[in-house]
Amino acid sequence: QVPLVESGGGVVQPGGSLRLSCDASGFALDSYHIGWFRQAPGKEREVVSCISESGTKSYYSDSVKGRFTISRDNAVNTAYLQMDSPKPEDTAVYYCAARLVGKPDYWGPGTQVTVSS
Repeated sequence: QVPLVESGGGVVQPGGSLRLSCDASGFALDSYHIGWFRQAPGKEREVVSCISESGTKSYYSDSVKGRFTISRDNAVNTAYLQMDSPKPEDTAVYYCAARLVGKPDYWGPGTQVTVSS
C-alpha cells in the first residue's frame, strides 16, 4: 500500500485548469504539513506550495502565486492543488509530500502535468 498517491495529472492547455489530488492511506493526514513539489526535465525538484495541518496557513512560490491554490480536506485524507491559468513552464512531474516533525516524510510517486496547446 502506497502511503501517498497523486492523481489528476495530464495534458492541459495554457490558460486552462487542472486539479491535482494527493490521497493518503494508512495514516491520518491531519497531523501533517503537506507540500506540493515539481521537477521538470533537467531541473532540480522545487517546492510549489505548502499548507499547514489545519489548512489555515499556506505558502506559494513566486512562480505560481495567484494562479495555483492549495487546499486540504482532512475528513477524506486528501490534499489538492488547483492549477488555474497554467503556463508551459509549469510542465513537470508533480509530487506531494507529508511531513510531521520526528517522523519520516512520506512522498508520492508523482503525476505528470503537461501544459501545451
